[in-house]
Amino acid sequence: MINLTIIDRDGGSRSVEIPEGINLSLMEVLKASEYDILATCGGMALCATCHVQVIEGPEEYFTATDTELDVLDTLPYAPPASRLACQIRITEDMDGMVFKLVGEE
Repeated sequence: MINLTIIDRDGGSRSVEIPEGINLSLMEVLKASEYDILATCGGMALCATCHVQVIEGPEEYFTATDTELDVLDTLPYAPPASRLACQIRITEDMDGMVFKLVGEE
């Protein structure tokens, strides 16, 4: 199992367990785990309503792609290590990572 910690917008946190080998994005996992994620564009990296901040984990997950940066630049607030959950594919090396929800409810 892959264990992630999700910090909600109100500051509370809880763990999410994900089976290994699952072919989903973090956005899909968050929606399936009943987090309030709009994901208006359906995972196309167009809307930033799945905006998260990487708090802890492997270094390669802290840097957004150019496509993500273009979208994140349109937001009034994008803290360091901002990412779009739709662009993060779940992999085994994510075990123990911590993410904070930043996007709109």
